[in-house]
Amino acid sequence: MPDKRLPPVPSSTDCSPARLQQLKLIAAARVSAARSASRQQVTDIVRVTVDDEVDTSTFRAIVADVAPDTLD
Repeated sequence: MPDKRLPPVPSSTDCSPARLQQLKLIAAARVSAARSASRQQVTDIVRVTVDDEVDTSTFRAIVADVAPDTLD
């Protein structure tokens, strides 16, 4: 199956706010569709979604934003 991912962004400082918003929305949709039952599942979904396009603090912020409030 051909790879359908977007090309990686060179560095998180070069990542536009629009791209960050896009990544966050994609991650939120995937988390919702997967009906994640744990924080680790959310983290794994976000990791696959952002694929090294953001730095660690941005990654953590996305995980915090998309994780359901019901998770520990």
